[in-house]
Amino acid sequence: MLIAQITDLHIFRDRKPAYGTIDTARFVEQAVAHLLDMPRRPDIVIATGDLVDEGSANEYAILRDILAPLPMPVYLMPGNHDARDTLRAGFPEHGYLRQHPEWIQYVIEEYPLRLIALDTLVPGSGHGELCEGRLAWLDEKLAEQPDRPTMVMLHHPPFKTGIAHMDRMGLLSGAENLGAIVARYPNIERIIAGHLHRPIQIRWNGTLVSVAPSTGHQINLDLRADGPPAFIMEPPALHLHDWRPDVGLVTHQSYIGDYAGPYLFKGGGPVPKG
Repeated sequence: MLIAQITDLHIFRDRKPAYGTIDTARFVEQAVAHLLDMPRRPDIVIATGDLVDEGSANEYAILRDILAPLPMPVYLMPGNHDARDTLRAGFPEHGYLRQHPEWIQYVIEEYPLRLIALDTLVPGSGHGELCEGRLAWLDEKLAEQPDRPTMVMLHHPPFKTGIAHMDRMGLLSGAENLGAIVARYPNIERIIAGHLHRPIQIRWNGTLVSVAPSTGHQINLDLRADGPPAFIMEPPALHLHDWRPDVGLVTHQSYIGDYAGPYLFKGGGPVPKG
């Protein structure tokens, strides 16, 4: 099973550029083309939040059009820039968005790897939280199948990164209690997240947490305590999570864009497609 994770798409109203310079819609279009051009296409795509920038119907309509060429199932999650009700209205056929009446939390059971999505959204705020209700729901779902390989998905990573301005709007409530739940379930193969616009990994409460980079702009890597909020146009990328029962979960970073190659080591010609 091959899972593509895209995150922090930040589609703007009327396709306006972010910060006046970044054509985020075009970057998402490039990500879709990249997925379609893969020699082995992913079985599913997961978008781990900040799908749009203001949570407006106009933005979700643009996102819907951009994602439409993808033939595989696409699972959407809210980030701090999203709006639950507007997201649900923009994708009415995505029934999983309504598994929970309040939060966008859901379980996908159809695949070899069980997928559980958590909602960390705090409306109107940049930071995230996991309240008692959301965590109790997670504990209940994990207890249903404690031996089945599972991936847990959320927007805000549950750990401090050292990027100070991002840590100030991280998962400010519920991370410790989430960690206690995760530690009780060794069947959790991976926790995946977004929000940070950078590839970051940590071993956390017995499992690996991996954060995917943005399909567009990245957060500048500045580990000073007083480092200013800034973005950098490093290459956009996505994560590919390859689940094989005999190996486990292997994650690859796939850069989006036009680069020379690939070339065969023998003969120097291009790698044939198909």
